[in-house]
Amino acid sequence: MKNTKVEDKNTELVSILSKQFEGKVNLARIKFISMFICALCKVQTVGFEKLANAFDSVSDSTSSLRRIQRFIAEYSLNSNLVAQLIFKLLPEKESLCLSIDRTNWKFGKTDINIFMLGVCYNGVAFPLLFTMLKKRGNSNSQERIDLIKRFVKLFGRECIESVLADREFVGDEWITFLNDNKIPYYIRIRNNFKVFIPHKNKELKASWLFNATGINEFIHYQKIIRIGTQLCYLSGCKLKNKKGKPEFLIIISFNKPDQAQAFYKQRWQIETCFKAMKTSGFDIEKTHLQEIDRIEKLILLVMIAFVWCYKVGIYLNLFVKPITIKKHGRKAQSIFKYGLWSIAKLLLNKMSVDKIDVFSFLSCT
Repeated sequence: MKNTKVEDKNTELVSILSKQFEGKVNLARIKFISMFICALCKVQTVGFEKLANAFDSVSDSTSSLRRIQRFIAEYSLNSNLVAQLIFKLLPEKESLCLSIDRTNWKFGKTDINIFMLGVCYNGVAFPLLFTMLKKRGNSNSQERIDLIKRFVKLFGRECIESVLADREFVGDEWITFLNDNKIPYYIRIRNNFKVFIPHKNKELKASWLFNATGINEFIHYQKIIRIGTQLCYLSGCKLKNKKGKPEFLIIISFNKPDQAQAFYKQRWQIETCFKAMKTSGFDIEKTHLQEIDRIEKLILLVMIAFVWCYKVGIYLNLFVKPITIKKHGRKAQSIFKYGLWSIAKLLLNKMSVDKIDVFSFLSCT
């Protein structure tokens, strides 16, 4: 049988990433990153043994495993470089809605707690920046401020249309920072959160202002209010929870309170991102890593793979074959999964020929 050398399908990916990193990462590391990302799309898990078996390398799987272990243990992967790469790949770079949230799990006695900022787009947030919280529980105001400052330093203030966050992301110092820097925000607060009404010189529970609203009727309070030391606007509506009981969705904002609900609805897109990185995609919760710096490197590699799959899925859905919409109105599969399966099919079948160049989706040209 003739031993014909099959052209490595990640060669083009190496070339593209070399251009994207602009000489700031050496070629050997770029080759490793390319093989790792391709292997990740094939096996769809972060288990090192499975990844090593999927490496397109002349070396055996034992050597590939040691290579993965050395990279994760020793190499310093610049998270800003990865963020800049992902930012260049964003379909839109202006009027960005930034959603912040946490995802966490426990491995043994180790708490893995990731505080992430993503850019909302078409149903899923592009993961861009994150902080590994060396603790259980929520981020504090300074950690939130530092993450936004990092975004502004890398990409500028002018591209931010809004910051979106759920109920755990409140705090006087945090809201003061957003107000002082004129960064628009739409942040949900708890029903029993105390607000001060200046024109009435009265403090009361936020939900009291929306008691008279009908179910699904969204209104914004006509007067400016104060939470802590900060002035802001208040919007809200009354909903029915899964048990059929009424509950409130109450949002504080820097401006445009009449648009608060529309903006805030995009917040969930970062949760879809987490789901794709976890159970619906790359299974990052299955990592046995416990050292924070090593987990950080793993997540950076997963982020690149995620964005690749997402961009391929967007293109396929728009220009090749739209995702089927089922009778209940939901898509048969997510855009991310569409892209992931298409990439995996190409990489796993050496004889397959795709109608599109999937590797080009990690290029900005």
